[in-house]
Amino acid sequence: MVRNGEITVAEAKRIIRHYWWILPLTTVGLGVLGLLAAAVLPKRYTSQTLVLVDQPTVSADIVKPVVTEDLNQRLASMQGQILGRTRLQPIIEKFGLYAEDRKRVPMEELVDRLRTSVTVKPLEPMAGTQNRNLPGFYVSVTFDNAQTAQQICTQITSMFMEQNTREREQKASQTTSFLSGQLEEAKQKLDEQDAKLAQFKQQNLGSLPEESQTNLSLLAGMNAQLTANAEALSRAQQDKALNETLLSQQEATWNASRTGTNFETADQQLNSLQDELAKLLARYTPEHPDVVKLKTQIDELKKHIAQAPKTAEQSGTTQASTIVPPQIQQLRAKLRQDELNISDLTKRQGQIQDQIRRLEARVQASPMVEQQFKEITRSHQTALDFYNQLLKQRDQAAMASDLEHRQESEQFRVLDPPSLPDKPSFPKKLYFAGGGLGAGFALGLGLMYLIALTDKSMHTERDVELCLKLPVLAMVPMLEVAGNGSRGAARSGRVFDKMNAAN
Repeated sequence: MVRNGEITVAEAKRIIRHYWWILPLTTVGLGVLGLLAAAVLPKRYTSQTLVLVDQPTVSADIVKPVVTEDLNQRLASMQGQILGRTRLQPIIEKFGLYAEDRKRVPMEELVDRLRTSVTVKPLEPMAGTQNRNLPGFYVSVTFDNAQTAQQICTQITSMFMEQNTREREQKASQTTSFLSGQLEEAKQKLDEQDAKLAQFKQQNLGSLPEESQTNLSLLAGMNAQLTANAEALSRAQQDKALNETLLSQQEATWNASRTGTNFETADQQLNSLQDELAKLLARYTPEHPDVVKLKTQIDELKKHIAQAPKTAEQSGTTQASTIVPPQIQQLRAKLRQDELNISDLTKRQGQIQDQIRRLEARVQASPMVEQQFKEITRSHQTALDFYNQLLKQRDQAAMASDLEHRQESEQFRVLDPPSLPDKPSFPKKLYFAGGGLGAGFALGLGLMYLIALTDKSMHTERDVELCLKLPVLAMVPMLEVAGNGSRGAARSGRVFDKMNAAN
């Protein structure tokens, strides 16, 4: 008797001893049913192939690939496109699939059937490797005909390979085209910056930052030239004054000689020149040009004084000749030359001063020009860097696109052609038979458990005490009738059960 759903070992043994025939009956029965189901159910054949992912022949460090999307995501995207109605309906029409159902079943349902028969399973990387990229994937097609399953698997595999090649080439081409367009725009902006920079340099020629040191050097040179020119102008003015003095003295002497004036005036002129020579020697050395010139004039005046009496005796008159003496002509020529030198030096001084003012203006404007120049050059450098970066990326994309066209980039490769199955993948007799036997055994155990739960008979002293709540005085042993065997024992047992129930 089972209490609270718990079966003791004794109860289990009793149930198995009385109902052991249930287990083999259900096990064998369901096993046979499994075999019959495996024989009756329609056969399904699975064709499978392995597609490996070949890495690019050129290292990614040399030519950076354009397509950097994870292969798992790209495979899922391709699977969604290939297993769509647009791609599967031509396969149904090409191989004449579902010919009996095409008239009464919508095409969408047929496409769904074919879609469920196609399985794409990624190939897991080898354990222990650091590279976690997808090494490949399986393509499996299950159909009711082995050859048709192989043909469909071949077609689906080809579609995956073509789709991969097409997508990679398309992305490489689009990337190259996009970068080319961006490069053209960057070139236009760079040309605009070049024009602005050239115009700024032209407008601020001489005030640019790189010319600042040159301007300072030129300014120092101009100041030195101005100083030298001022000294030369001062000397020229002194020479002019000296020559004017000498000319006035020479003209006075000449005029005196023409009017019969005595030679005391020449002596006075000589004394004046000698005093002037003393003053010059106090300021300059004897080799100074002014000192040498004055000495020459003194010597000439002395010669003139010495020759004057002889000339007067020979002419027999006190009136001097009307011809201008060479000394006076030379002094007048020197005086004109001094005037020209002074004019040239004065003009040169003005030019130098103008150049100095321009250089000073450039030096003063240099900080502001430098700030503007930095802003323009910064924009120009940014445009140049962006252009160079796009140019490098465009060249990389062009090389990657060339690799795609040459089929030297990442490609799909079929390791083995789709298999032609010689045995159905569904149903498998071994699986069905094993499942039937296991289900039959479980069913037998379940039936025996239900029998034990519904059995209210008493077989032990404890069962009597729990059921009747009375003490047991004596137990009648089970009697076996000779010749009846187990039947007699079972009948005696049932009599014993009835007696217990009556008590």
